[in-house]
This record gives sequence, C-alpha cells and structure tokens, in this order.
Amino acid sequence: MNPRSIALIGCLMFAAAAFAQNAAKEAPPLEKYVIERDLPGAGKLSAAELQGIARKSNSVLATMGPSSIQWVESYVTGDKIYCVYRAQSEDAIRKHAEAGGFPANRISRVATVIDPTTAR
Repeated sequence: MNPRSIALIGCLMFAAAAFAQNAAKEAPPLEKYVIERDLPGAGKLSAAELQGIARKSNSVLATMGPSSIQWVESYVTGDKIYCVYRAQSEDAIRKHAEAGGFPANRISRVATVIDPTTAR
C-alpha cells in the first residue's frame, strides 16, 4: 500500500468513528408543551404585528437549533396567546421566551393528546 492509500484509509476510519460517536449522543426526543402567554390586547394585534412576533420567535429558534426546541403553532385569543412547542425541557422554552422578550406565564408539559378518534 502506498502512503496516500494509508492516509485515505486513516481519514475514513476517523470519520466513521466520529459519526458513530455523534450517533450515540443523539438528543432525547422532544416533548410537547403548551405555553400560556398573557398579552393584553393580543386579539387586536395586526397581521404585521403578528408577523413581527413570528419573525422574532423564528430568529431565536434558529439560534437554539431544532434539536432543542421547535414551534408547532399558536392560538391568539383576546388577551392571551397559547403556543404549542416541542422542546427538550421547560428550561429551553423559558430561554426562548427570555431571548425573544415574550411572556411565558404558564408552561405545561402535555401528558397525552386526545381527539374525536379517541372515542372509537
């Protein structure tokens, strides 16, 4: 074997070992949370204001990474916004809220999801 072949094999072995270590360190599955945000007048926010909030949230999420936290959807009511997130922990949700300047008045981990098909 020539020195170039030996170097190439060594690089491939190193890459395979690094890949195996990363696979072993996979993040735990994300849990679902509901966040209640007190925001007086939320139901009267304009489309542009809601877009600004969404953009700020997405910007913070991008810095945290999808293996840590993901925004699923939000429901805007009169004076509150209810958000559904998938996250590693309640702490990740609090960090997102702090970095984005959003309230996170109550954070609840979802234990089970039911829907009309649950009755079948």
